[in-house]
Amino acid sequence: MPSIREMRLRIRSIKNISQVTRALETVSASYVRKAIQAVNASQPYADKAWKVLLHIAGQPGHESLHPLLKERSGSNAVLVLVVSGDRGLAGAYNVNVIRETMRYFADFSQQVDYISVGRKGREMLLRRHKKLVAEFSHLPSPPKFIDVSPIGRLIVDDYLDGKYDQVYIVYTQFVNMIRQEVKIRKLLPFDVSEEASQRAETGGNNNNHSVFSYEPDQTELLDQIIPRFTALQVFHSILSSQASEHAARMVAMRSATDNARELLSNLQLEYNKARQQSITNDILDIAGGAEALAQSSAGES
Repeated sequence: MPSIREMRLRIRSIKNISQVTRALETVSASYVRKAIQAVNASQPYADKAWKVLLHIAGQPGHESLHPLLKERSGSNAVLVLVVSGDRGLAGAYNVNVIRETMRYFADFSQQVDYISVGRKGREMLLRRHKKLVAEFSHLPSPPKFIDVSPIGRLIVDDYLDGKYDQVYIVYTQFVNMIRQEVKIRKLLPFDVSEEASQRAETGGNNNNHSVFSYEPDQTELLDQIIPRFTALQVFHSILSSQASEHAARMVAMRSATDNARELLSNLQLEYNKARQQSITNDILDIAGGAEALAQSSAGES
């Protein structure tokens, strides 16, 4: 059984840890709100851009309008953008992203290259000896569109150069503070029907009865809209992943704080018992000494 001094030091250590976990829980809750606000702020632009894009790309012969709409043979490599966190202490958040990525792309016949967003994802991919062509880390939370646009530009440029036939993104969709789901979506070539189904699943506005008149022509519009919309999807995915990461960290830190409090309560009880036992032993020693002194004095008299 540990000594009273050791138990006192352990109680002090657990109190310090619980203060840290409680502070991390509070910070993560603030970051979650900011990330959700950023998603909501960009949603009107995303909905309007998607309407225009869907109207143009849904016309007959749309694949010939832009190379990002055209399906390819599938002989070239596949590019995967993996969105993870820069830090740990978020439960199984980062592990779930990499595990789902490895499972989904394990049976691909083509070569699979990776771009990582987040330091944890980069480290896990390198430990599994995956080919990493680029990495982005330490993005602000929440990021601005200008912080994420280079990622979208890199993806579009590599696809147009013919390096890759398909581009996927792996991210974590924020459902609520308790539930976050790993999602894998195909970014390029842009699939109108798949995008429509994805938006239907997430409750997006699929009303496409508006009348559009284009200035300049639709080909020039597609040259601008599709790359921007691809970057916007990356932006939304990163925002959702950051909200999921902070929510997972908040839940993990709340659980750690509760566990620390429970452990502290048990240790405090054991400490009180040990201290009480020590005091009792001291009293017994004093009483025994006094009794022995009294008997010695009576014998001398």
